[in-house]
Amino acid sequence: MLLHVIGALRELRVDRVVVVVGHKADEVIKTVTELAPAEVQIEFVVQEVQQGTGDAVAVALASMEAPLDDDDVVVVPGDTPLLQPSSLTRLVDLHRSSQSAATLLTASLDDPSGYGRIVRSKDGRVIGVVEHGDATDAQRDIREVNTSIYCFRRSLLAPALRRLSPSNAQGEYYLTDVVGVLADAGHRLDSLILDDPTEVAGVNDRAQLASAEAVLRRRINDAWMRHGVTMQDPDSTYVDVDVVLGHDVTLRPGVVLRGDTRIDDGCVLGPGCVLDDCQVGPAARLGMVTAERATIGEGAMIGSFVHLPLGASVPPNARVETV
Repeated sequence: MLLHVIGALRELRVDRVVVVVGHKADEVIKTVTELAPAEVQIEFVVQEVQQGTGDAVAVALASMEAPLDDDDVVVVPGDTPLLQPSSLTRLVDLHRSSQSAATLLTASLDDPSGYGRIVRSKDGRVIGVVEHGDATDAQRDIREVNTSIYCFRRSLLAPALRRLSPSNAQGEYYLTDVVGVLADAGHRLDSLILDDPTEVAGVNDRAQLASAEAVLRRRINDAWMRHGVTMQDPDSTYVDVDVVLGHDVTLRPGVVLRGDTRIDDGCVLGPGCVLDDCQVGPAARLGMVTAERATIGEGAMIGSFVHLPLGASVPPNARVETV
């Protein structure tokens, strides 16, 4: 999930990415370091005691150098894998054009239960965020919710964080309270309402994880089909985000492509073909093949029910029926 968020930030062309870690910090750092895009500068900061989102941002800011006057800080939770880079770009563009102290990404939900509500003044200005557990009955009727994604003017964020108090239902330092602090100080606040609230759906259990994976799979498949890849049954076709497909590739039902896999131009992969970290040359034709770290040459033909040995190399134009 976190890697998808980092990918969205990469499209935003931020100067640096600071990841705040706590529970199982060593495992998170190891995985992200191994799998994150090489061109993204990632720094890790450990939140030794998990005292809330406000404390997490304070820990991150403390690790940075003194801010420039025009520095902005984008805050994104690590469990929003469906977030689109375009939404972050729109958020930052609005923030800078309006010269706000903070700009919130919000969403309107039919059922806002569990989310922090956006509180506005009579003239429509954002003046605060109230968490669900601390909200009154009237505030719980508000449908506009906080997504926990913000763009802050950094020179105002740091002093606002120092004014936070853990006097709330969770006994934590809420980052959402910064909104009220800035509003009370007379600063301008703005918001961008998402067109598609599913972008910021959090993942807190395996059911939500499956739902998020289904959305990501549809996005990936749609993008490849628009680039000329044929998928006979997109709903049963699984293509990892790092997979690369050439022109005029045909994927039949049940194809699964994972990891560092590249399928060159004109290939046809038969029903139930499963490839992990494989390289397939142009115009190859594969039936129901299972392979891992294999290299398959140009024009090779491999029949169905073939399981290639780990790291196998199939020469160009070879014919393989059984292994």
